[in-house]
Amino acid sequence: MSDAKITQVARRLYEGKECPHHSCGICLAVTFGCNPSAYKSLRKGGITGEGECGALKAGEMVLGEYLGDPSPTGPVTDDLKEAVTEYRQTVQAKINPAGGSYATCNRLTGKFADFTGDERKEFCSRLVSDLSGILAGILAKYGVKYEPPAAV
Repeated sequence: MSDAKITQVARRLYEGKECPHHSCGICLAVTFGCNPSAYKSLRKGGITGEGECGALKAGEMVLGEYLGDPSPTGPVTDDLKEAVTEYRQTVQAKINPAGGSYATCNRLTGKFADFTGDERKEFCSRLVSDLSGILAGILAKYGVKYEPPAAV
């Protein structure tokens, strides 16, 4: 599946116009064929908004699912180290070019007066779409195959 189609899938899942709304972390898990159970607490930056953006963190978790050692006691793989480093650098350059720490949900969305409003929803829809494109590119470098949902 092309990066463009992957970004469309992520956007549709998050927007909730053509299917039920999926939270940011769950959206990325489902887009890349991962079981979304472990992604539930990523919503709104760890529920409170004070944690790292759920979509940003979900991207790292997707990379871990595909590139991590399959043994729960295994070491961190070189591929995973490289992929997460590339992901974080790419994301940092895209959403926080001035530097500083990885973005919390509250920091990213604090500029919107109404968290439930259309302007913030569009911002986050664009973010999950952009992140899915970044992830698709990184996973392709490692030859990872995944199955996005067919119904979206």
